[in-house]
This record gives sequence, structure tokens and C-alpha cells, in this order.
Amino acid sequence: MDAFAALDEQAQLDHLADVARRALPFWGLDTSCELRLLSLSENATYAVETAQGRAVMRVHRTGYHSLAAIDSELQWMRALQSQAGICTPQARPGVDGQYIASVKTASLAEERQVVMFDWIAGEAPDESQLLAPFERLGRVTAALHQHARQWSQPSGFTRLRWDFAGCLGPDAHWGDWRDGPGLSFEAAEVLQHAVDLLQARLIAFGEGPERFGLIHADLRLANLLEVDGETRVIDFDDAGFGWFLYDLAGALSFIETRDDVPALITSWLRGYEGVQPLSAEEKTAIPGFILLRRLTLLAWIASHSETELAASQGREFTEGTLLLALHYLESDGARVWCA
Repeated sequence: MDAFAALDEQAQLDHLADVARRALPFWGLDTSCELRLLSLSENATYAVETAQGRAVMRVHRTGYHSLAAIDSELQWMRALQSQAGICTPQARPGVDGQYIASVKTASLAEERQVVMFDWIAGEAPDESQLLAPFERLGRVTAALHQHARQWSQPSGFTRLRWDFAGCLGPDAHWGDWRDGPGLSFEAAEVLQHAVDLLQARLIAFGEGPERFGLIHADLRLANLLEVDGETRVIDFDDAGFGWFLYDLAGALSFIETRDDVPALITSWLRGYEGVQPLSAEEKTAIPGFILLRRLTLLAWIASHSETELAASQGREFTEGTLLLALHYLESDGARVWCA
């Protein structure tokens, strides 16, 4: 356990707020600026009130992204907005023209990276009325993928890979799904059978450039903002290299077992295929990507049990994952979706 993890909750909050305040001069701001915690998961996100208006500050977790990887994220977000017209939060340069502040904290012998973004207005989609938002999200996702296929990545561009190894392998980015809350030996055996089938199908599906590339990798509802029928995408912290259909699965994060999921997928496909067609083979693979994402989230819940989101899921999430795995095995991992 590192020194930060050993702190109690209030001490962690105080430490992160101190890092945020000490980073403010990087942007020429006074340390007395008003800071308001917006969210705390792996990263801490703050609203910052400045004389120039509101901004968003992200204090990065340690040990997840290198400085080069964070810079790569910001470069892609700039390119998406300037080249593809996709509204994304834009990082603000500091007084020296750089975009990432590094704050050393001698008390914990750590260094954290901090980024300031322009504020983007909007509200998360209403979970009770998602058909129209999912169609809009499908269109935006297709445009994002089109840009990723055509974009010449800058020298030194580096991000995580959300392939099978990155999601479910021995050194998966978010931990081991076998540590899921309340997972019994019998249930783990069922899930392992599903994982084995999923791995075989992903190998057959392949990682060709038409199917695998730069993706957002976390397009869940909490990372979407809607304004007058426009869908805006935020929080590219997990953006990396993966299957394009993983972004559809990401949109269904934590709601995979809802009765309206087939209708939501159909709406998403309608929007996506209005921009970019999908083959029958790709549509048949959709259940596998939903299971891949769900198992990856199960690992995240197990490795982030201290977070409010993980605690709110618990055993019920494990049981839902088992249900999805059983359906996947019964169908031999395939279902054809039509928009």
C-alpha cells in the first residue's frame, strides 16, 4: 500500500486539494481561487472559479499514465475539435505555454500531474430516456472513429492498449475480474468458460485497422454532456488503442442488464451507420464486446472497492456479470444486430 492509500478519507481529500491549490500558479492563478470538488474516482476533478470564468482542473492519480501519455491524450482532444468538429474539453496552456503541471509532494514523496480544461456546458443524458441520446452518441462515436482512422499521430504518441491482455490478461490495467465481490468458485468457473470463448472469438475477429484503433474507451453516461440535442464527450483519461466496438460496450457500462439494452443498441447502430457502416460480422460480435467491457468493469470494482461507485455495485454487479456470461455461452457468443 502506498503512502496516499494509507491515509484516511479526509486526509486524502485534504492532500488532493493541496496539490490542486499548489498547481494554480502554473496557470497564473492565485492559490486563493475557489475550488470545488466535482468528482473523485482515480483522479480528482475540481471546478475552478477564475476572473476569466469557470474551468476544470484534473489532478491525476499516480502510477497510471506517464507524462507523455497525458500529453498524447490532450493532443488527440485538440485534433478532434479542430479537425473533426467534435466538442471536447480543451486543455489550457500554463504561463510557460506547457499544458501539464507537475506537483511534487514531499510529505508523501510523490509527484502528480495536473491539467486545466475549459469548462463545457451540458447535462448527462437522462437514464430514463436514452433512445434518442444513444442514436446521437452513435453518430458522434462514428465521427470519432473516422478521425482516429485518418489521423497521423504525432511522434511519441502513447496510450494504453485495451486489447484482451489489457482488459482481462494477467496484468490487466484495472486488475483481476476473479476478485469480483462475492464471486463464488462455481461462478468463477462459468465466467472462465465465457472468457475462454471470448478470447477465441476476439482472436478470430482480429485487430485490423478497420476494427482496432484509437478509441475513447469509457463512453459511459457520466462522460457525456447533452446541449440542445448535441452530444459532447468529456474525460478522455482512459482513451487508448482498442476495438472500435468497445466504445459501444462502454456506452452500456453499468446498465448492461437493463431490459431496454437491445433497443439502445439498435438506436446506437442507427446513428453510427448513418456515418460509418458496420459489417454483419461486426454486428455479430457486439455481445462479446459487451461482456469484455463488463468483465473489465468487474475487475475495476474489485480493485477500487474504496470508491463510492464500486461500493454502490457490490455483489449485484457480479451476479449480473454471471447472467451475461451465461447468455453469451448459451448463444455461443453470437447475435446479429440490425439497425
